[in-house]
Amino acid sequence: MLTFQFTRNILKRTPVTSFLFYVDTKPGVVQHKFNGSHIPQSIFVKQKQRLMSSRSPPLKKTCFNMIIGTHNGTFHCDEVCAIWMLKQIPKYKDAKVVRSRSSDILADCDIVVDVGAVFDHSKCRYDHHQKEFTETFNSLDSTKPWTTKLSSAGLIYVFYGEEVIRTLMEKIATDNSLDATSVSQEQVRIIYSKVYENLIEEIDAVDNGISQSDDVPRYVVSTTLGKRVGNLNPRWNEESNDDILLKRFEKAMALVGAEFMDRVTYYQLGWLPAHNIVKEAIEKRFEIHSSGEIICFPNVAAPWKDHVMSLEKELNVETSIKYVLYPDVANSKWRVQCVPIRNDSFVNRLSLPEKWRGVRDTELSNLTGIADCVFVHANGFIGGNATYEGVLKMATESLRQAN
Repeated sequence: MLTFQFTRNILKRTPVTSFLFYVDTKPGVVQHKFNGSHIPQSIFVKQKQRLMSSRSPPLKKTCFNMIIGTHNGTFHCDEVCAIWMLKQIPKYKDAKVVRSRSSDILADCDIVVDVGAVFDHSKCRYDHHQKEFTETFNSLDSTKPWTTKLSSAGLIYVFYGEEVIRTLMEKIATDNSLDATSVSQEQVRIIYSKVYENLIEEIDAVDNGISQSDDVPRYVVSTTLGKRVGNLNPRWNEESNDDILLKRFEKAMALVGAEFMDRVTYYQLGWLPAHNIVKEAIEKRFEIHSSGEIICFPNVAAPWKDHVMSLEKELNVETSIKYVLYPDVANSKWRVQCVPIRNDSFVNRLSLPEKWRGVRDTELSNLTGIADCVFVHANGFIGGNATYEGVLKMATESLRQAN
């Protein structure tokens, strides 16, 4: 009679893709699962005996029996994001997720993130907690500028991110009745960088305890992605066990996935198409005003901040652009908006004149000497007029007063 004795925690797989069992028990006690459901020990033993007696070679490993390992207990945004990204690519699309800190269990995983104290891409091990770990995007890819220490999200993004972005872009194209084959490698690379800079780097920094600045913050931001993921963990006085945590973890992956998809969709369908519109406006800036410091979008207010700053460098613009004019389509009026010193800054290169700020309508027209004025914001970053000629005069008068 063939018997089995288990004396330590270990995770094993059979070469049968539909049969997956876990052992994480005390000596002599067996737990096993068939497609996620518990099965009787008699069935387990018969299946094990059949497999051990078979002389057939193991089946080739497929995505259906790949295993992604991460730590158990409280989950964080970085490993949630890392695993969600992995599950977007074909190799890991249908992989099982195992949450454990057991070295024996993790050793049997095909890829491990955020646990194990090992970073080794050749072995698919991606932890960042070990003392000697100092990797950044720039240290792993010198063509990239970012020097924030990587978390498990950043590590997975560095090595698998382009494939993730391409997969998602092709899906987004198909879902929007566009040709998926039109997604170019250049577009993938551009959005790959944008998503790191505007999503993944934040996750890396927060997980590694890196503040945005050394100053005391003026207010608390409590709605970041990381905080929302953290809030999905059971409260200290709530019931918590492995099953509850797994359900919460899956909910967190859905949250992170929705955020990630939203970013990629925006960059692909909104931000990227605006590039050529902004480029054309910059190239025609001297047709708007002889200073070259005013650009205009005659038909639509395309997303312009990122593009203006990158295109100024690309096109070797010597005098920086100060104002952008565009139609306020909803109100059939026009806007003049100041260009900030950085995309995420509330400080402008040149704000509208201080004495105009907070003034509206006829009072503003009398003050400026410009007909049909609508408003200037109290912070001086934007103003309105009923006509294109009016906002152009507001911009040119602002330049004149500054000089």
